[in-house]
Amino acid sequence: MTVKKNIFISHHHGDDSHVDSFTQMLGRHDYRVRNSSVRMKPANERRVQQGRVKDETIKRLLRMKMRWASTVVVLIGPKTHNRPWVNWEIEQAHRLGRRIVGVYLRGGTEANVPKALNDYGHAIVNWNTKSVVDAIEAKDNRFEKPSGELREPVHSLATSQC
Repeated sequence: MTVKKNIFISHHHGDDSHVDSFTQMLGRHDYRVRNSSVRMKPANERRVQQGRVKDETIKRLLRMKMRWASTVVVLIGPKTHNRPWVNWEIEQAHRLGRRIVGVYLRGGTEANVPKALNDYGHAIVNWNTKSVVDAIEAKDNRFEKPSGELREPVHSLATSQC
């Protein structure tokens, strides 16, 4: 049975090819991802770099796309941790009450984890279909090292009982 999930994939634009690999990996296991993240075409990227697009315009677009998703997945690569837009997206996901899951790309390290992901993430897992699906579905809130070994979360998740 195919599972469909609306996900916003936060990533460094240099890792665009990994977004495709990520959705394909899950698709091979009957998990269909509808990705609402923004992937800039070269012409739009030039406009942003030239300052011809206001930050508020970008934020409004990102918020619209993030509201549509139930989960925000952060792809953790070598340059992810110092990308201001990735941290902003994670903080916004937290404000919107979205589930936030980090996934290490091959070559990603603990040093590459964005500060906001350590602050607000619900799980950080290795590039493994079962681990990723369990984290997205909130079946597992584990924090892993890139090797797959467990690590302690930087923050404690809030829990409530009725």
